[in-house]
Amino acid sequence: MADKESTVSDGVGDILLFVLQWLALLGIVAALVAAGLALLGRAREAGGDRHRQLRIEVLNDRYRSRRQRLGLARLAPGERKRSIKAWRREEKQRRKHGEAALQGTVWVIEFHGDIKASATPRLAEEISALLAVAEEGDEVVVLLESAGGLVHAYGLAAAQLDRLRDAGIATTVCVDKVAASGGYMMACTAQRLRVAPFAVLGSIGVVAQLPNVHRLLKRHDIDVDVMTAGRYKRTLTVFGENTEEGREKFIEDLEGIHSLFKAYVSERRPQLDIEAVATGEIWYGSEAPDKGLADEVGTSEAYLLDRMAEARVLKVSLETRKGLSERIGLAASHGIERGVERTLEALDASRWLRR
Repeated sequence: MADKESTVSDGVGDILLFVLQWLALLGIVAALVAAGLALLGRAREAGGDRHRQLRIEVLNDRYRSRRQRLGLARLAPGERKRSIKAWRREEKQRRKHGEAALQGTVWVIEFHGDIKASATPRLAEEISALLAVAEEGDEVVVLLESAGGLVHAYGLAAAQLDRLRDAGIATTVCVDKVAASGGYMMACTAQRLRVAPFAVLGSIGVVAQLPNVHRLLKRHDIDVDVMTAGRYKRTLTVFGENTEEGREKFIEDLEGIHSLFKAYVSERRPQLDIEAVATGEIWYGSEAPDKGLADEVGTSEAYLLDRMAEARVLKVSLETRKGLSERIGLAASHGIERGVERTLEALDASRWLRR
């Protein structure tokens, strides 16, 4: 009897494993189809500019609605009806008189940076839109998160924020997690820089590295000829033989970029001892005001809540409409990811069916 039960158990396990293998194969096929659809969508989009849709959210209304719902939830059922009536009366009075008490508008935009500062085109369009409507007394709050990246990419991103400064619009940058290297270059453009206690700031420096496989190629009798016109067209290479002169020139170029970086930061934060902080080191938010890297410590959420008591706070974003192929691709990608996770869990569980 025990042998029969063991045989049945083994058979069930083999069938389950066979089914799971077929599911995995179908998942791979679906992934390839999704990738093809995504590539097709990108190819179509390359033929013209993608349309970005403006989205505006009144944060005052969002937080007031949540507060009212939570207030009702803590009441006994019999008290909720009276509370709703009172809230409706207060809401009517607020719409009649309360809005007039708010002074100016706070415009909120976000920037989440990658190594190429890919969000810069959208940031530029958002700033252009705000410059067209911002009035005296308005403020722009930038929720910034970036660990930096390419010099030219972040130079352009910082120049977009400089447009707000040049227009005389009060600008506050809030950093909850990180604004380092190119991210700090952007952050320092603000009149007020607010950072969370453990946010990472600084890294005012320049770094570059590349491998060189010349000796490996030489060992296998492989020659690589690097042809250039211009003495310093190529200072260091991956395949060719690097010279001491080339290294010196490369370092000289890095020092030049570092000098430009320091000058940019010190011009926008003159109270900063630039030589003391431009060492490539990082500091945490709680240390930043003492170093002159920031003006105050606190989270962006707390700051926006304070501003809601005084002004209308509007979150503005330009969102790209996704094409049908891209939406299908994303849905397929998420489905495949969930399927793979479940398959791995089932495969792990199938071991117990054999015992």
